[in-house]
Amino acid sequence: MLKLTFLYNWEDIMTRPANLNTARINVLRVTTLTVLLLALTLSNWVFSQEPIGEWRAVAGDKASTKYSPLDQISANNIANLQEVWTWNAMALDTSTGNSPRGFRSTPLKVGDRLYVSTNLNLIAALDPATGEQLWVFDPKAYEFEAGAHGGLGSRGVAYWSSGAGEERIVFATGGMQLLTLDPATGELDSDFGVDGYVDLTRGLGREISRRDYNMKSPPTICGDTIVLGSVVNDLGFTQEMPPGHVRGYDVRTGEMKWVFHTIPQTGELGIETWENQSWQYTGNTNVWSWTSCDEELGYVYLPIGTPSDDWYGGHRLGDNLFAESLVAVDADTGERIWHFQAVHHGVWDYDFPTAPNLVDIVVDGEPIKAVAQVSKQAFTYVFNRETGEPVWPIVERPVPQSTVPGERLSPTQPFPTRPPPFDRQGVTIDDLIDFTPELRQEALEIIEDFVIGPLFTPTIVAGQNGKQGVIQLPGLVGGANMPGGSVDPETGYLYIQSSTYPWVTALEEPDPEESDLTYRFENWTRVPPGPQGLPLLKPPYSRLTAIDLNRGEVVWQIPHGDGPRARVNELIGDGTDIGPLGWEAMAAVNGNSPLVTKSLLFVNQGITRVEGSSQLGFMRAFDKATGALIWERPIETAPRGFPMTYLHDGKQYLVFGVGGGDAEPGLRAYALP
Repeated sequence: MLKLTFLYNWEDIMTRPANLNTARINVLRVTTLTVLLLALTLSNWVFSQEPIGEWRAVAGDKASTKYSPLDQISANNIANLQEVWTWNAMALDTSTGNSPRGFRSTPLKVGDRLYVSTNLNLIAALDPATGEQLWVFDPKAYEFEAGAHGGLGSRGVAYWSSGAGEERIVFATGGMQLLTLDPATGELDSDFGVDGYVDLTRGLGREISRRDYNMKSPPTICGDTIVLGSVVNDLGFTQEMPPGHVRGYDVRTGEMKWVFHTIPQTGELGIETWENQSWQYTGNTNVWSWTSCDEELGYVYLPIGTPSDDWYGGHRLGDNLFAESLVAVDADTGERIWHFQAVHHGVWDYDFPTAPNLVDIVVDGEPIKAVAQVSKQAFTYVFNRETGEPVWPIVERPVPQSTVPGERLSPTQPFPTRPPPFDRQGVTIDDLIDFTPELRQEALEIIEDFVIGPLFTPTIVAGQNGKQGVIQLPGLVGGANMPGGSVDPETGYLYIQSSTYPWVTALEEPDPEESDLTYRFENWTRVPPGPQGLPLLKPPYSRLTAIDLNRGEVVWQIPHGDGPRARVNELIGDGTDIGPLGWEAMAAVNGNSPLVTKSLLFVNQGITRVEGSSQLGFMRAFDKATGALIWERPIETAPRGFPMTYLHDGKQYLVFGVGGGDAEPGLRAYALP
């Protein structure tokens, strides 16, 4: 009987009290911990989402919890969930007649309205009960030069309220415009910026082109400050690229209040980590996802990405602070409060791809205001969000060094001691597929053409020692990616969907007439081949993991989705059902985020299209305590936006974005009959 081997067996580490006295002590400890957790839960409900039943930020709240205390939809009735309305974004996007890429926008629910953006950067207000369009605003972002990474696209809008009657919808377009709207009417605030717009190509300290920049994630509004990262082209072929500095703007006037230099400038902390004055021309090092905010502290937490070039750092020697770092800054001033660099001199495209989760936890009886940052390399870094002190030790360990001429890597990289990794790291011979002896032998033959090794194995020049490249795991999509994790303030559990998705990395010398780089990435779309069309490595290929942040331990972990289950059963040929393998496609991780409610964990999943089937995804609900699958429903289009939930007129709704490219783009809403 074949079995899947999981990363952890928690039954082996659970023990009973040795005697009655020990039992009494443990009961007392548990009681004390329970009281602390209950107190933190009450504070977290206020911290997480207010008022209950609304969804005021793309990740549920400014803490990026993706949590709602609603429980009208429960394990007892979810089988009765039905589609109650749809909204077609294409009806608005008539200016160009198309919808670029996938529809990833997540709507907000504020009062009696939903607010959503489209791929072509129009903003609409909808009736939460029917999806009826109430108003629409078109900033005509499509009239500008197409920006980086596929041109226009949007993950949503932001909402601000003064608490004294002032309200705004805030939006940053792919045309590099920042604007605010009246939530009631959709009217542009003409007093904001210049005639209602702020030009985001200005204020970065270098002249930039809209071609190399983009805005896809919504801003974070912390207090009265709009905090903006950016998408920067990382397919550039020059040493000089635009910087990814983060900026803060006044929400009422549009005036730029501050800029945080993610690449330090003259006289700033960390400039010495950019050798040979590479800080003057190196680019990227940007926050391309979104940020989180603790308004009580007045801090914004910036998850920063890789410098240019992603894969070769010979033109930017040194540790390259603040690249691939989590940085806490003062929301009013942009002043750095604390920082942690997770990758020194990164050459693996290990951006921090998602906003950190803010949650209050109890560790060894001590209440901690925590921030948890999940990463592409499948680590969870946990800090005291006031001080930046790691909750558990993070140690520097030696890593392999580069053989690429002109490259110089850091001799060590940081490794968290807790929680354990939530996905596979690095590749060994033992990781190769072995469902049958024939598949195993073919995998062994394939691997001869590649370099394998532990996490942080650097890439090579293609052809070195007869090798095509390095099989990097996690690959450039993770591990975790843009959807990130969700936290449950009731338990302190962190939920993550991750992907075991290896990538082949190799460098080549570019044509000097096309690029002034010494080396550049050889191929951006290369997954290692596998035997008979199957993945090269053992499953699971996608996982759901629950981590108790109070203990720094994995509570449960399951494969997410069937994956190539039917094909493997056929090849084994003895009637064995191998069980769920997890979907190995990039779609399994790139568009779907966990949504936590009072009783359930919702996780949608995009899948690889099966021949003869129109199916492209699943809706699923799990028991959040155990990971047991409670309910699933196939859908015929890809679920790409984050799922969100809200209460309207006494009814709970579940809504997410679908389609774009393969199907009609827009929103789908579900509720109980």
